[in-house]
Amino acid sequence: MILSDAFAGKRYAVLGLARSGLAAVETLLGSGAWVMAWDSREEPRSGLEGRVELADPVHADLSGYDGVVVSPGVPLNHHPISEAAAAAGVPIIGDIELFAQARAALPAHRVVGITGTNGKSTTTSLVHHLLKSAAIPTRMGGNIGLPILGQEPLPAGGVYVLELSSYQIDLTRSLDCEAAALLNITPDHLDRYDGFDSYVAAKARLFEMQGDRHHAVFGMGDAETLAIAAREKRCHAPGFVHLVDGADIAELQRDWPSLQGPHNLQNAAVAVALVEALGLSRGQWKPALPTFRGLPHRMERVAEAGGVLFINDSKATNPASAAPALAAFPPAQGPSGPHRRIHWIVGGLPKGDRLDECAPWFGNVAAAYTIGDAGPLFAELLAPHMPVRRSEMMAEAIRQAIAEARPGDVVMLSPACASFDQFRDYEARGDAFRQIVEALTAEEPAAGGAH
Repeated sequence: MILSDAFAGKRYAVLGLARSGLAAVETLLGSGAWVMAWDSREEPRSGLEGRVELADPVHADLSGYDGVVVSPGVPLNHHPISEAAAAAGVPIIGDIELFAQARAALPAHRVVGITGTNGKSTTTSLVHHLLKSAAIPTRMGGNIGLPILGQEPLPAGGVYVLELSSYQIDLTRSLDCEAAALLNITPDHLDRYDGFDSYVAAKARLFEMQGDRHHAVFGMGDAETLAIAAREKRCHAPGFVHLVDGADIAELQRDWPSLQGPHNLQNAAVAVALVEALGLSRGQWKPALPTFRGLPHRMERVAEAGGVLFINDSKATNPASAAPALAAFPPAQGPSGPHRRIHWIVGGLPKGDRLDECAPWFGNVAAAYTIGDAGPLFAELLAPHMPVRRSEMMAEAIRQAIAEARPGDVVMLSPACASFDQFRDYEARGDAFRQIVEALTAEEPAAGGAH
């Protein structure tokens, strides 16, 4: 656990006791702070009974508190904690800000911060892998699901690699990353912001906290990211802003089984730029890229049966993140013409009523199998472009896809939707896909359809 005397004798309220909230409580208590804590669920509250004051800070007297630490899941734009903290003159912060404040007490280290609408987790995990392969002490945390405060401090010379959502950046004031990256920006989470421009501004704040001689790395796939990069070029010292598109490493991609597709080329290019900014050489990162295994639910290869590859891309919760998955498997040219390879399982709880970002890659799809709340709408949108099966449920979609797939095809869950209509979260959806695939391919060989 990360501790710091910066918190000793101070008073904090912690709202939200999931993983990051509980880690924040333990760091504050271990550092000698006085803590009030609350969660709407009884179970995490009961685990802290007798160690903290259990009270809802929305209704408590916050006078004299040094901060209200809230979970990134708390919607500050309409949650009453915002008004309560403002009335008491108390800053609302998150666990990443606590980490930033604790840095002075840690052995000499550097921090990498990675944000973007899509690709954050893969890039964060890849940077961690490249550093670890080069024998550099490293810890990974943040939005990837590992609270950084709950991990053991690194020895001198270590690197903390943080995945940062816009929500976490909103709650952070003083994180000066030695290297930071913005992969891309597309509309997402707009229920938490006053329009798309506000969401873009949230991402940009990661770089506003940086010193001018710390490295900033940007993808080149959208106008918003390029605009932030142009602004940072004016704020950073010459040579500390890097724009990457992957062209210089594209010839290596065929050797990276877990990093296929144009989106993963960009993720890899950003990761390489970050580790080079930290001092790694090509001779250190190049041999490590082929050994990267990727993350569950992100273009995860879960099985191969009867010559058919099964891909779990459940983390693709919007059309912009599903589009690169479709692009990753272009048609193979056969003797009778192009062979369309993808059997696309798509649908769930929609975040919009269009699939425009996916449209350039419709030609890669042999058939679509629509599921969930978005199923009827997506079936209508896709029917002019490809055969569509209105499968409704995951198991039926997989069964139909197996029946129609031929050797060399890909059956891919890349839903372009949230999961909450039928599943607890995208992880539960991906786990269900994997389990059903394993069960159905054990029953009968894939690629069994008549063609």
